[in-house]
Amino acid sequence: MHSELPPVLLRRELRQTDPMRSKLFVPGSRPELFAKALASAADGLSFDLEDAVTEARKPQARQALADLLASPDVARSAKILIVRVNALDTPHFAADVAAVARPGLHLINLPKAESADDVRRAAEAIERAERANGFREGLDRPIGLLVNVESPRSLRIAHELACAHPRVAGMQLGLGDLFEPLGISRRDVAAVQHVMMALRLAAGEAGVPAYDTVFADIADQDFFVAEAQRARLMGFAGKSCIHPSQIALANAVFRPTDDEIAHAQRVVTAAQTAAAGEVGAFVVDGKMIDPPFLARAQAVLEVAVRLGLTQP
Repeated sequence: MHSELPPVLLRRELRQTDPMRSKLFVPGSRPELFAKALASAADGLSFDLEDAVTEARKPQARQALADLLASPDVARSAKILIVRVNALDTPHFAADVAAVARPGLHLINLPKAESADDVRRAAEAIERAERANGFREGLDRPIGLLVNVESPRSLRIAHELACAHPRVAGMQLGLGDLFEPLGISRRDVAAVQHVMMALRLAAGEAGVPAYDTVFADIADQDFFVAEAQRARLMGFAGKSCIHPSQIALANAVFRPTDDEIAHAQRVVTAAQTAAAGEVGAFVVDGKMIDPPFLARAQAVLEVAVRLGLTQP
């Protein structure tokens, strides 16, 4: 099975994913919303089995998602599909993973991870479920882990969580769980940026993307956009949405601009010329370009191509 792949190859398989500028939360207990979510402009859909579902309805929600993942609608969808399962220390985790670890699911979102061992245990559970659910190696894409950072401890060891297993394909910030118990204001920009930078660097150490958290005040679109813009400047790949009205805002913020794409194209073209002349550093648009800046330009173009904004 997938665990038998060398870690480098497993990570490579997991990273062949389109950009996820927006990730819409959908309660797993609301199957009447599934079709609307699949038809939305969100790049990713995060079906929730945790906080959005009451204890009494968790079995029904689990079955509803298992049915959805086996449906033709999912087979036709180009969305990045995610399920947030219940935490490892709950009686629901094993059943959640067994039900939803099916071909077509891209990521399992792991909440409340408090150690690298938690991440490894989750990865092992996914592997067992893939095997039980008939995954075909080389044909069915392995399921990655999107790991939440939402407690003081998880923030302190975020780099350990990010590097714990090759299945980790992204890190997700959760400010509600982190800030509310501590009485920290979400509108304290300095506090938020401190947390975001710690998470972004941890994700960078593992070579995986970081995703910004939800913003619960649906009516305050200006703050949502400002927060998303700060996240983008800090290298985050996208933002979670709790309402469809936030999708277009996130997509617009995390889209490479036309100027960024044009500059990246000039950098890549100039790099090819420089390489032919065995020149290590060169100037584009008045800026000195060396390997880190070239890598950034290549990353911008990769996102632009996957979004259909430019040609390969």
